[in-house]
Amino acid sequence: MILVEHGTLAYASRRPLILTLDVNGQPFRWISWQHAVIYHARDQVAWNAGDNQFAFHGGVQQHSGERSEIITNSIIAIRGKALAAKALQQTPPLSNRELFQRDRHTCAYCGHPFSGQRLTRDHVVPVVQGGRDVWMNVVTACRACNQRKAGRTPEQARMELLYTPYVPNKAEYLILCNRNILADQMDFLARHVPRQSRIHAT
Repeated sequence: MILVEHGTLAYASRRPLILTLDVNGQPFRWISWQHAVIYHARDQVAWNAGDNQFAFHGGVQQHSGERSEIITNSIIAIRGKALAAKALQQTPPLSNRELFQRDRHTCAYCGHPFSGQRLTRDHVVPVVQGGRDVWMNVVTACRACNQRKAGRTPEQARMELLYTPYVPNKAEYLILCNRNILADQMDFLARHVPRQSRIHAT
């Protein structure tokens, strides 16, 4: 499927993000269609994947009268120094939005689902007891359970932890941080997510 549209900022919000990979096919990051066009123009796209294609028209050449066009797939592999070292880090950054997504918006103590506004980040081993603010020490908790647990561990508060925290890998993190993933992008990323991930339970 080829969607031919004018490459202007006015339409940018209506286009999906492009999934980029390294040359070995490992998930890298989401980029805008503008950045995808730049990678194509600089010949930094090693290969394409995905079922969807998007064509972007540029200006008209004065001598030939031909209009420039760049086509990008929904999934592209980037070569060379385009891969930022920070984006390739093994542990994804921790934020409440992705944490709540990882835990399916379900409180780790009462087991009830809540909207994001009613959820908090709970440290299994509290910070006041030396606990760290990392993926392996945080779970999603409703405000009532978080207040009840306070600065105690689940054992000290006699509150059962219904699921254990884990660090999402890069593919799962990319799923967690994008709400508008195309079907071909989701299929690709899901193949790189470990079986024990809660993503597979959705």
